[in-house]
Amino acid sequence: MSKPAIPQGTRDFSPAEVRKRQYIFNTLRNIFELYGFQPLETPAMENLTTLTGKYGEEGDRLIFKILNNGLHEKKDADKEKLNTEWARLLDKPVSSPVVTERALRYDLTIPFARYVVMHQNELAFPFRRYQMQPVWRADRPQKGRYREFWQCDADVVGSTSLINEAELLCIYQSAFQQLGLPQVAIKINSRKLLAGLAEICGSPELMMDITIALDKLDKIGWDGVVKELQQRGIAEKGIAQIEKVINIAGTNEEKLNALSTIMANSATGLEGIKELRQTLAYHKQIRNSDWQSVIEVDISLARGLNYYTGVIVEVVCRAVQMGSIGGGGRYDDLTGLFGLKNLSGVGVSFGIDRIYDVMEELNLFPQTLATGANIMIANFGGDNEAYALQILQKLRANGIAAEIYPEAAKFDKQMKYANKRGINYVLLPGDDERAQNKVSIKNFNTGEQQSVTIAEAISLLG
Repeated sequence: MSKPAIPQGTRDFSPAEVRKRQYIFNTLRNIFELYGFQPLETPAMENLTTLTGKYGEEGDRLIFKILNNGLHEKKDADKEKLNTEWARLLDKPVSSPVVTERALRYDLTIPFARYVVMHQNELAFPFRRYQMQPVWRADRPQKGRYREFWQCDADVVGSTSLINEAELLCIYQSAFQQLGLPQVAIKINSRKLLAGLAEICGSPELMMDITIALDKLDKIGWDGVVKELQQRGIAEKGIAQIEKVINIAGTNEEKLNALSTIMANSATGLEGIKELRQTLAYHKQIRNSDWQSVIEVDISLARGLNYYTGVIVEVVCRAVQMGSIGGGGRYDDLTGLFGLKNLSGVGVSFGIDRIYDVMEELNLFPQTLATGANIMIANFGGDNEAYALQILQKLRANGIAAEIYPEAAKFDKQMKYANKRGINYVLLPGDDERAQNKVSIKNFNTGEQQSVTIAEAISLLG
């Protein structure tokens, strides 16, 4: 018999890990609610037609498709047709609707757009939603990259105001400040500026090719990007112009001023610069001066997804070797993909799993998250067990998390369990304690022990 295992790129989460993840979720949820966002959930799987063609050619290849199992087919001829297709396509890209009609969601944004279109008559616009659910990508697993992972998104649809972009920047900063992540940089750019870059390179029709290549700059370096640009048909003169632009340094304002000069003949590029300036101006008005993370204009930031049209953002934590821990941007016609035109939106995503890995590596989680119930009542059996259950009921009635050792096992065994669980307080309801209507409390951290009434125990432990 083979050993039990889980699919590559997926993980089990222990109780301690789940508590840490919940700490991240709860921190973000409170911030989203503070900013007026509403919760939303969508199905794990979507129709394949909903997802394909929305993420670019590279993204489409990473969509996990679900094979039809044939159980819903009523006719033998349909089942036979399905089996024939399976045999024919087993080693080839699966695209036949006979074989697959559904897929696991690749992200939360496209399902959100689909939801908005389906429920447009019920929603009050602008509609602000946040969503925390797992997504799946048929990617090669590596550090910080999984096939099943959680995303956490916040989006606003039905508004073109750049105040939304500024608020999302603030949500990022507030979240990472509260979670305690150091050296966080929130990089910001504009797809319009990238379109302008393609224009001044003399290849406006190759904007997506330039974007896809630039998006790999952190992974493959400039030399790698040059090779990819050459392969995608960008002329040497254009590559030189791209290099000149991404090497612009200085403050955000200095970068934008330099870009304004270079983009003087590109109306699209100048519009992108204007949007970045306005977003940063709004952000300056509403940001908290205590936040440590920085906003950086980064001309090389590309975000290789087809649907972004305006301001784009990406978050990195430079304290660790890790990919981006968040990203997003403006999408002016995402719902247009599903027939609802002229509904602009903007959103950001938190990479929950990567944020977890960063916090774990830097030991940023509060120590109090390690255990659930912080109190265990020892079980001495007989009348003392009944007395212990009375104490347990009263503790829980007063909102104090506690558990009882379920068997009247040897005392040493119960203490070893409490130690392994990280329990801080063990309550000892023995014969003497029961006779006096008291309980002894042993502090596992200090070794101190005291005898108190149940009321005093509730006050002490509450």
